[in-house]
Parts: sequence; C-alpha cells; structure tokens
Amino acid sequence: MLANIHYEQCLSFLNSQIKPNVRKPAKAGTRFRAVTISRDAGSGGNAIAELLVKRLLHADPNSPAPWTLFNKNLVEKVLEDHQIPKRLAKFFPEDRLLELQDMMDEIVGLRPGSWTIAEKTSETILQLAAIGNVVIVGRAGNVVTRKLPDVLRVRLTGSFEARTQRLMAMQNMSHDAALRYIDTEDTGRRRYLRKYFSVKSDDPLLYHLVLNTDHFSLEQVADLLAEIVIGD
Repeated sequence: MLANIHYEQCLSFLNSQIKPNVRKPAKAGTRFRAVTISRDAGSGGNAIAELLVKRLLHADPNSPAPWTLFNKNLVEKVLEDHQIPKRLAKFFPEDRLLELQDMMDEIVGLRPGSWTIAEKTSETILQLAAIGNVVIVGRAGNVVTRKLPDVLRVRLTGSFEARTQRLMAMQNMSHDAALRYIDTEDTGRRRYLRKYFSVKSDDPLLYHLVLNTDHFSLEQVADLLAEIVIGD
C-alpha cells in the first residue's frame, strides 16, 4: 500500500512539474534543491529518505513543486522518459548482468544493453535534479549529479551487525536472510558504480556528508538532513 502511495506521488509530481528546459527557483533560504542518498544495505536509506521528504514537505507545504521521493519508482520514470517497454523493467537491478551477456542480449534484440539503460537512468536523474525538490535514492545519483552545486550528496553506512539487526527488525527477516541480503545488495551496488562510473561507493570524497547510522536514530538523521537542505 505504501509503495502505491509513493508511486502516485511521483506520478503527480511528474505530470505537474516536469517541463523541458525549465529550472524552477529554489525557495528563498534553501541551500540545496535536491538530495541524493547512497546507502549500504540495512543502513536505513529508504526509511530516512521517506522521513526527510515528510520534513521538507512540512517546511514548505505550499510549494507548487512538492518534495518527492524517487527510489525504485525511478525505474518507471526511466521507462516513461525513453519509451522502453514496461516488460523490460525487470532488467533494471543495480547489479547488472555480465558485460558479455549484455552484448549478446542487445545483439539478438531481447532488451536494451545495460550500458544503454544506465545512460538513460543517468539522464533521468539529471533531469529530476535540475527540476529540484526531489530526493533520489541509489542509482549512482551522487556520481551523476556531482557537478551540480545545489545537490546534497549523502552516504549512509553502518556496522555489519547493526545493519543486520535493522533489517531483521524492519523487514522481519531472519538473521541468515539479512546476511544474504546485505551481501547481495552491497556487492551489486559496488559493481554498478565500478562498472559504469569507475568509482567506489565508499569513497568519502564523492559526498558532502557520510553518516554512520549506528549512532543515530532514523529520525535524527532525517532531521539533520532537513536542516542542511533548508538552511537558515
């Protein structure tokens, strides 16, 4: 149900706000017009992003471009922007197939090669960041937007044990399932960044802020990020 609500919010944002080559002015006093969040699995990235959007909406309830979260729904936006058949959405995990398989699939026409998809995804992220009032989770958003001065780039991490415990509590996972999930997700995200952008996700120079969520509640992190975005 929550996923449907987020998707409807994204559709509303896109339908009412996206116009080619239009850059809306940021609210007076706002330091950053967009936020990208890179996260280790289990560090609370999606939950923090949701809380952050709520705080930013509360701070500016009458904005004609309400703050909107783009995470997995970014896939739908890429499909919409670039007329890629929706049946191909399942090929958008951050951990791409091996390059050889990509080449073979593109040759025989089964789906766009992952390099094409990565490029289109990056184009979409840049468009959303230029419009502003968006929080983008994952998809190398921090790398794609690194030349935009008004995008806050955040990295969330934490100890392996704390992230395991958070997944067990928030996602009702068993201990073994949480361990497997962290290993799979972290490996895939590292591979995605290395393959398409030649960077390491744990390079602190890619971010304005790196937070260890072992030491803060999700609400505290969201409060801190909202304060940074809004400014004084």
